[in-house]
Amino acid sequence: MKKKKKHPTPILGTVLQKIAPRIGAVVTMEPTWQIVGQVKFKSGKNCYFRYSTLDLNPMGASELAKDKDFATYFIKKEGYPVVTGEAFFSADWSKAIRSKRNIDAAYRYAQKLGWPVIVKPNSSSQGVGVTLVHNRVEFYRIMRQIFKRDRVALVQKPVRGRDYRVVVLDDEIISAYERIPLNVTGDGRTTIMGLLRKKQRQFQASSRDTSIRLEDPRITLKLKHLGLSFKSIPKKAERVFLLDNANLSTGGDSLDVTHQIHPDFAQIAIKLTKDMGLRLCGVDLIIAGDIIQKPATYWVLEINSAPGLDHYAQTGKAQQQVVEDLYLRVLKSLEKGG
Repeated sequence: MKKKKKHPTPILGTVLQKIAPRIGAVVTMEPTWQIVGQVKFKSGKNCYFRYSTLDLNPMGASELAKDKDFATYFIKKEGYPVVTGEAFFSADWSKAIRSKRNIDAAYRYAQKLGWPVIVKPNSSSQGVGVTLVHNRVEFYRIMRQIFKRDRVALVQKPVRGRDYRVVVLDDEIISAYERIPLNVTGDGRTTIMGLLRKKQRQFQASSRDTSIRLEDPRITLKLKHLGLSFKSIPKKAERVFLLDNANLSTGGDSLDVTHQIHPDFAQIAIKLTKDMGLRLCGVDLIIAGDIIQKPATYWVLEINSAPGLDHYAQTGKAQQQVVEDLYLRVLKSLEKGG
């Protein structure tokens, strides 16, 4: 009999249970689903969390950050460079709000931007649905898939550069790391499919709870535009990128740059967090250059008021320690009440 796969639980509760005793706090998890919990401090004060969300950020600012389109509007209003793009609506929703910004309007906008374009769900996280499309057929197919799970989709002009996440807590950079898209490196003998399976085994051996979805149509699409297939055999040391988003949850890699980040980029992330009314924030940047260099050309891709660090923590012991230190500081801040 096939064993039923256990759904992974968020890392936050596990980490809090481990570190809370250091400050005399007690963490209680709801036992059935293990996604919500309570932190009881020595003073008797209680705080609560759900998934990756803690009692730290104001509700209004947190809700705004979850909506990529609205958040981008205010990020731009505050003077930060953002990716060029617009929001469009599913057929049902465009009718409900009496808007002409439907899928056909989205296609006309994509043509105006010029191919290829990035399309993505407005309210998703972890890179779900983010796709680079090159023509009309791909555009309509991917947009219809997005509208099955989100009534708002974004159409954006691609920007080229290195992808970074900078995590801010109040006036401090807690962590910063480069996110590198899912990729394989050839050995001159193994197919791309074989290299992907090998990478999945490496994830499992290192206890990284990341599942590479070999059936992900975005991988097939990416290979098609590279003139490759799963049966292709890359040359020795040849690196093949298989997705256009760099999220760790989709198999991407991370490179820690916390202690190398340029002070100007650190200040940008800290100021942006404050300008968006947040205390804890994951700031995602695309940089045409390197985060260790003085800022020149960069874009704020999006912000996250509940930066889930599950996949980052699973990339190594050093990263796990960074996450534990981050949440210990968060607990101390919550205990003080500000």
